[in-house]
Parts: sequence; C-alpha cells; structure tokens
Amino acid sequence: MTASLPALRSFARSLCRQNDMAEDLVQETMVRAWSSRHTFLPGSNFRPWLFTILRNQFYNAMRKQGRLVTWEPEAAERLLVQEPEQEARIHLEDIEGAMNQLPRGQREMLLMIAGAGMTYEEAAQAADCKLGTVKSRINRGRAAIRAIIDGTEIAA
Repeated sequence: MTASLPALRSFARSLCRQNDMAEDLVQETMVRAWSSRHTFLPGSNFRPWLFTILRNQFYNAMRKQGRLVTWEPEAAERLLVQEPEQEARIHLEDIEGAMNQLPRGQREMLLMIAGAGMTYEEAAQAADCKLGTVKSRINRGRAAIRAIIDGTEIAA
C-alpha cells in the first residue's frame, strides 16, 4: 500500500487541483482500502483497485460538494426564520368574530370590497345602492371591527 502512495498523490492532485483536498483524498482512500481489504481478490492487480477507490472517493466528494451551499450567517438568519403561524390564525378568528357582529349591510360591503376584491362602483351596483352608501358602510364597518377587536366603545 505504501509503495502506491506517490502515484495516488499525483493522481489525486491531477483530479482535484488542490493539494489539501488531494491529501485528504489519499488518506481517505488508504482508510477505505484498509477497511475493505477483505474484498480485494488475490491475484488481481492491486494498484488499479486503489486508483478505483480514489476515483470513486473523488466523485463522491464532488457530488457532496455540489449540494453544499455556503451562507453568510446574517443572510441565513434572515432566511431561516419562520414567523409563528398560530398568531395569524388567532387574528383571523378575531376578525371573523368581529365581522359576525357587524350589521348585515356593513358586513356585505366589507365582504364585497375586501373579500371579493370588487371596486366601490361594482359593489354599489351589486347592492343596488349609491356609491356614497358603499363608502359609508365600508368606513363604519372598518371602524366597528377595529373597536370590537380593540375592545373599545363603538362610535355611533
């Protein structure tokens, strides 16, 4: 095994083009060859067996390195943080409960404008009322929802 080290180092350097990586590759090859010595067939050529192990180690390292991505610690912290989802669900339930407490006209207008994405003009046409009525109901409905959620008195 030790007689093959110079040739293995040369081959590893030609594959890697990095001395540190080549040395690591040769070391790993020697460890693998020693641990797999029982699979070597007596009478077959030993050097090609070692070179095959080295080449396979190199390709495995390249595949692994292709999957690795370097991150800036600050960027990773920003990207890997997930906002808690349970609060959004609670807020949604609060809004739904507040919507159910609104008068029918205000609730309908809010659902048409905010829920269905209609324009004020389309909502006025759908509800068969004036544009000013739509704006008034939307304004009062939003104020009422804010008051219900905040727990304050609704202004009349």
